[in-house]
Amino acid sequence: MVSAVGRHLVSSLFIVVLLLLGSACQLGPKPPPASGEEASDRRTQPAPRAQRPRRLARPRIPRCPPKAINCKRAGGRVLYVEAVDPDGDGDAHVVLASRQGITLPGVTIVDIPIRLRPARLPRRGDWVTASGPVFPGSRGQSQIEARKLRVRRAGR
Repeated sequence: MVSAVGRHLVSSLFIVVLLLLGSACQLGPKPPPASGEEASDRRTQPAPRAQRPRRLARPRIPRCPPKAINCKRAGGRVLYVEAVDPDGDGDAHVVLASRQGITLPGVTIVDIPIRLRPARLPRRGDWVTASGPVFPGSRGQSQIEARKLRVRRAGR
C-alpha cells in the first residue's frame, strides 16, 4: 500500500517528466516546407544584408588628458541607471558591465555630472564610455567622475 506522500511524489515526478518531454519534443504540428529545395536553402543561406539586424559598434573610450592624475577610462553595457540622485545635486549614476572593472571585477560605476547629463539618460543595454578621475562614492566604492562621456543607444 502506497502512502499519500508517496502518491503525491510520484504524481509530481510524472508531471515534471511530461513537461520536460513536451518542451523537448516541441509538441504540435510543424509547418510543411514550401518545397524540398527551398527548405534546405533557407537553412543554409544567411539572411540578406538588408534583413540582418544592424549591430552597432560600441563607442570609442575617450582618452584621459596626458597630465591628469588618477584618471581612468572605462566602457561597457548599462546594467542599471540611477536617474534621481539621493543627495539632490542633479547628477546621475550608471552601472556598467565593463572589462576595466574599476568598482568591482567586471563592474564600473560612472558618476555623470549635471553638465554632461544627456537629455535622455542611457537605458539598460545601451553602450556608455567615460573617462575621468576615480573617487570614492557615497558608500566607499570606486567610481569614475565623468569628464568625457559617450553614449550609443542599443537597437530597440
